[in-house]
Amino acid sequence: MVAEIIVNSTAKQLNKTFDYVIPKTMENQAKIGSRVFVPFGRIKKQEGFIIDIKEKSEFATREIIEIEDSVISEEKIKLTKLMARKYFCNISDCVKLMLPPGNATKNLDNRTKAKTANFVYLKKDIEEIDFNIENKIIKSEKQIRQLNFLKENNGIYIMDLEAITDTTRAITKVLEKNGYIEIVEKEIERNPFVNKKVERDTALQLNEEQQICFNKVEESIENKEYKEFLLYGITGSRKN
Repeated sequence: MVAEIIVNSTAKQLNKTFDYVIPKTMENQAKIGSRVFVPFGRIKKQEGFIIDIKEKSEFATREIIEIEDSVISEEKIKLTKLMARKYFCNISDCVKLMLPPGNATKNLDNRTKAKTANFVYLKKDIEEIDFNIENKIIKSEKQIRQLNFLKENNGIYIMDLEAITDTTRAITKVLEKNGYIEIVEKEIERNPFVNKKVERDTALQLNEEQQICFNKVEESIENKEYKEFLLYGITGSRKN
């Protein structure tokens, strides 16, 4: 398998794809939109992005060094190609616009790190847990409280579990040590709009002069007379 890669560079002469062999061990990881690192000229590790994948290429003589998880969707990659053609700019510049905030810099240490948190899951079957509680194998009231809550709310944020059940980290650790639960670190998706209510703007009322302009443009469109209209007005007069 071969990847078509656009290197992260603003140089016009590098505004083209370069073919690199995808190592067998990385074939399942390579996807359109993945960030990669490749040997490029005298640079041992150049950043780039996969914008297409194909079976073979006579120009692919070097291999990809490293592949990160896909950071851009395939649909956005298609959009970057369209933008580059329309606005006569480098594809790599368009790719940067699609990157999540804090991930455009080449310096890995300066990128925004993914936020992770610990979640608690039951490790033993509920039937076995119920048996151990009924037969007093588990005697701690707080341990039982956590386990009973997890039976209905498996996979909960560890701090929420302890707050809701009024228990401590020590109780959680004992249950983990005894094999009743497991603590899994998972990435938390950041969504700045999750708790933000965005209200739709109401349509603005046009004044007399604006209505005249609008009517003329609308009439031209309806008559399929595609003309250019030049609007005059002071700054802030809502010409757009």
